[in-house]
Amino acid sequence: MTAAPAQVTSLVTDARAERRRWIALAVLCLGQLMMVLDATIVNVALPSIQRDLHFTQQNLTWVMNGYLITFGGFLLLAGRLGDLVGRKKVFLAGLVLFTAASVLCGVASSQGLLIGARLLQGVGGAVASSVILAIIVTEFPGRAEQARAMGLYAFVSAGGGSIGLLAGGALTQSLDWHWIFFVNVPIGALAFLLGWALIKENEGLGLAGGVDWAGSALITLATMLGAFAIVKSTDYGLFSARTLGVGGAGLVLLGAFLWLESRLANPIMPLRILRLRLLMGTSVVRGLLVTGMFSAFFLGSLYLERVLGYNAINTGLAFLPLTFCIALMSMGLAARGVERFGARSVLATGLAGIVAGLVLLSTQGVHASYFPGLFFAFLLLGLGAGASFLPLLTLGMADAPARDAGLASGIINVSVQLFGAIGLAALGTVATDHAKSLTSAGHSVASSLTGGYHLAYVVAAICVAGGILVALLVLRTPGGTVTQPVEELEADLLEVLPEPSAQAA
Repeated sequence: MTAAPAQVTSLVTDARAERRRWIALAVLCLGQLMMVLDATIVNVALPSIQRDLHFTQQNLTWVMNGYLITFGGFLLLAGRLGDLVGRKKVFLAGLVLFTAASVLCGVASSQGLLIGARLLQGVGGAVASSVILAIIVTEFPGRAEQARAMGLYAFVSAGGGSIGLLAGGALTQSLDWHWIFFVNVPIGALAFLLGWALIKENEGLGLAGGVDWAGSALITLATMLGAFAIVKSTDYGLFSARTLGVGGAGLVLLGAFLWLESRLANPIMPLRILRLRLLMGTSVVRGLLVTGMFSAFFLGSLYLERVLGYNAINTGLAFLPLTFCIALMSMGLAARGVERFGARSVLATGLAGIVAGLVLLSTQGVHASYFPGLFFAFLLLGLGAGASFLPLLTLGMADAPARDAGLASGIINVSVQLFGAIGLAALGTVATDHAKSLTSAGHSVASSLTGGYHLAYVVAAICVAGGILVALLVLRTPGGTVTQPVEELEADLLEVLPEPSAQAA
């Protein structure tokens, strides 16, 4: 009889801990959504910003590119700092910086202040988002619960873009462009307060061995130069001397960084991380997938607006089937598929769906109606992406030791940013050059633009098909299990793959 009160107390404590974990997950996803929205919500407001602050077309690109360059540049460093000093601290610090920079963006009355604030926003976004996956892995070590948590994260990361189009159009048309930044303030403040109260801190590796400041500077400068070369390639040309020169300088710094890391006892990026086959393999597959999805999203938006005459709000509504399907797959269907058929099989099927969606987009003409062609193209893209993101996340983090989870999370984010930027720059160049050649041949502007987009979709479909090949050849696990070093097995916080009988292909 005396054990009953203790049992009740234990049950209540467990229920509170469980509730805290899931609310903490919602806080992490809220922070991630705020940063994902920022990438597309600003796109919609660019014409208003240009008129208000008298930007030239070339200077206006820095409103977007400044954010992308610093975001891509600080991901790896921030992820590793989470391993060293604590991921909760890094996440909260990123939220503070991102929110403060949003205020500066909102009050900006000059070009210089807005661009500078966007650079700071990119740093804050990188710092906060770089450790989210690692925190999820720590909070949800069980297979089933982690699949649900990863599914929610995947939905927010993949579906936030179309929500940004809707929100940006509504805010810009009903109020003004300043509010696309001011809305971040209450969201960021709420996420910070709840995160401070609910997220558990990991025990960092510590700074006793010193901080690899030289390596930190080299990798940050290398990735920033790489990002700069990519995002400015649309202005100067993908193979121009300027693009190749800046990109080459980034590669030189990357080589110097790898050489330095191989000689240090306490490097910012232990090179053992590069030997994790699943992490590296999924990074390549993710890059090819993102290339296809970015082309569908950004070039698809241009097609809807420039050729079919959609406004910003209607463009966002057009992408709702894609967002809905990602949500549907992320909220349990993809996880059940992984349990039954294995992560690799579900991933390959999802990538095939994306290929089919891109091919269908490439058949839509100058006077295409939304239904059935565009509707089913976006439907296939959403189903394919929703089926692909979860197995990519679980496989990618599966062979990462707990001590390097933050760095692995940063690498996953870098693969999205850099591959996406490279793919979009390359496909944008393909579309533009083909459209110009069609215009020179006497085709109408609408027909030429459509032809350029069609070719880009086909190239993107080939890239995603290459991802299927990489997934089938590289993402293999002996006997269907994930192998790990014996000394790290007990410390591992992941068990994301199904049992061997379900995983074997």
